Amino acid sequence: MIIGIDLGTTNSLVAYFTEEGPKIIPNRLGKNLTPSVVSVDENGQIFVGETARERMLLYPDTAASVFKRSMGSEKEYKLGEKSFKAEELSSFILRALKEDAESFLGEPVEEAVISVPAYFNDARRKATKRAGEMAGFKVERIISEPTAAAISYGLYQENKNTKFLVFDLGGGTFDVSVLELFGNIIEVRAVAGDNFLGGEDFTQKIIELFLQAHPEIDVTSLDEKTLKHIEKQAEQCKIQLDANKSSKMQCTIQGEAVEFELDAQKYEDACEDLFDKIRGPVKRSLSDAHIKVADIDKVVLVGGATKLSMVRKFVSKLFRSIPDTRINPDEAVALGAAIQGAMKERNEAIKEVILTDVCPFTLGTEVVREREENRFEDGHFCPIIERNTVIPASRTERLYTVSDNQSKIRVNILQGESRFAKNNLSLGELLIDIPKNKAGEEAIDVTYTYDINSILEVEVKVISTGEVTKQIIKNQYTELTDEEIKERMEELSYLKIHPRDQEENKLLLLKGERVYEESLGQDRIMVEHAIHRFEMILNTHDNGKIEEARKEFAQFLEEFQE
Repeated sequence: MIIGIDLGTTNSLVAYFTEEGPKIIPNRLGKNLTPSVVSVDENGQIFVGETARERMLLYPDTAASVFKRSMGSEKEYKLGEKSFKAEELSSFILRALKEDAESFLGEPVEEAVISVPAYFNDARRKATKRAGEMAGFKVERIISEPTAAAISYGLYQENKNTKFLVFDLGGGTFDVSVLELFGNIIEVRAVAGDNFLGGEDFTQKIIELFLQAHPEIDVTSLDEKTLKHIEKQAEQCKIQLDANKSSKMQCTIQGEAVEFELDAQKYEDACEDLFDKIRGPVKRSLSDAHIKVADIDKVVLVGGATKLSMVRKFVSKLFRSIPDTRINPDEAVALGAAIQGAMKERNEAIKEVILTDVCPFTLGTEVVREREENRFEDGHFCPIIERNTVIPASRTERLYTVSDNQSKIRVNILQGESRFAKNNLSLGELLIDIPKNKAGEEAIDVTYTYDINSILEVEVKVISTGEVTKQIIKNQYTELTDEEIKERMEELSYLKIHPRDQEENKLLLLKGERVYEESLGQDRIMVEHAIHRFEMILNTHDNGKIEEARKEFAQFLEEFQE
């Protein structure tokens, strides 16, 4: 059996698929949610979940939480005498979930589908896969949280085409994904997010208001235990505010009782900067998907923080519609991951759904830029496959030499959004030999082909010699063999055809050339302008834009000839 796991910042869950649909597996304490907290005692024994959370209040220097935010980084958490990376701490959570699942199901569980935020980059996803393997799982499938949530809502069973947005605000991360459903296909149109924004930040806002109301408290003099105590009281205050117009917070600090009363409206006003941070990814995802708020048929809420009434009110105002909350926001992702596991097993009880995805980050290479005549500046980023490009996809960029007698060109394979190469993640590099010649006389075509299984093929062709060099970069969570990857890339060879060479586009361009030759004067200028505009859109490789531009160009030619 393949189980589904939502490895969360605040809480984690595990689910499995039954004939009645996906079900959450309760943990050893009979609860659906397992706090994502790890603690180590003086004997080296590891505690996970609710026990670890209680220990954190008593012995804060022996426990860690919110470590999901550091996945894929070198940051270490010191728990007593030992230090752990985020992926190691996550593996303890995953192992506990594995044991709970095996105890509940009465059979060994060897494989899991694990969810990650859609905005996790390559390093974070690899770390998640390693955590699963350290916990004893076979991890062949990593699924984006919003996509898992979309599946759990059963949206693929709708009869009509639907555009929907998944608003995923968890304990520590925020994701927004725009998806489109047609038939049995769920296509991810765009993703955006913030790996450092979530319910924990709304709790932190109460702590800030509490300290502002009590300036006599020197926070720098407080020990870790007192800080955790304040944090717990703030969390309780947040929950109480959700059902009341005001709430009281009571803390014991250095032996003295300190009270704080918070008005719900004042709290909401104080959170406005957090709502501003949420608006950014929402706008970016809609812009990248080329759709408007009015085009969204449904908004789905996911993540524990979306249970806050002020968050739901904000979402309703932002999208001018009531969001869908049919499934517990805490459980939607785990249920979707379980469904994905059933699909992977080809379970006959579930309808097959095809998922398409997008590149969450731009893929490109390092180039030099000319700043002044004959003066070049290196370290710049040249995008090749831009973020939110529907995959599988293939794009080509031509690069030229910048020095006389240059004999090599280095292709640094990068992932990220910064215009400076050093700020992006390097996935590998190729060093290409080229004939010596004058600057600008030699060139290479760099082709990136990105597959749905997160396999990147980099192909570099030296224009003057025709020599081709290839390198495959695959994520560690793909289990495809080198032979399977080769076959897959051969299947995707059609993607390497430039859009202008695809038959339907080529036909229109030929018609345009004919109409141009048949025209004179001002008419000829109009036709040339229309052809040029269509060619510019073809160069974007954006299928959505190309389809729209093709319809406009065809209509222009038809009306012009009439």
